[in-house]
Amino acid sequence: MPVYTVHEPPPRRGMSESDPARIAFVRDGFSFWAFLLGPIWMLWHRLWLVLIGYLVSMAALQVGVAKLGATGGARALVGLLVAILVGLEAATLRRWTLRRGGWKNLGVVVADDSDLAERRFFDAWLGSTTAAPPPVPGPSPARPASDGRGDVIGLFPQPGARA
Repeated sequence: MPVYTVHEPPPRRGMSESDPARIAFVRDGFSFWAFLLGPIWMLWHRLWLVLIGYLVSMAALQVGVAKLGATGGARALVGLLVAILVGLEAATLRRWTLRRGGWKNLGVVVADDSDLAERRFFDAWLGSTTAAPPPVPGPSPARPASDGRGDVIGLFPQPGARA
């Protein structure tokens, strides 16, 4: 299942709180569009410093490979490897840019798509603001107290229990 990181923008001038509609969800994992169209993807996501670094790095790599007398195939292979690296690190580049812009990381959400990730995040976020009942001291009513012997951790059957 895809993993999304949740980022809250810095508050706007004159507002004490940030706007929940501006919260960004960044999907972790390989980005096909960043791999295929790296510079255009960087422009689309407003990653200006990343784009400048990419262009300078690619120019230096291509000049360096050409100075070594590499063939056109070797230069294409270097470009392909850099494109794969950009595709793999696209989410990290977006998170780095958001952090530089003052955005705050609020957490991680696991969901099948971005709509479900938003729903899960806001359900948990709004649910956490309501007052929860205080914990009841003592053993949990769903599980009796144990002396510590024979407890099994996980989804394993209890020792001596029928299957």
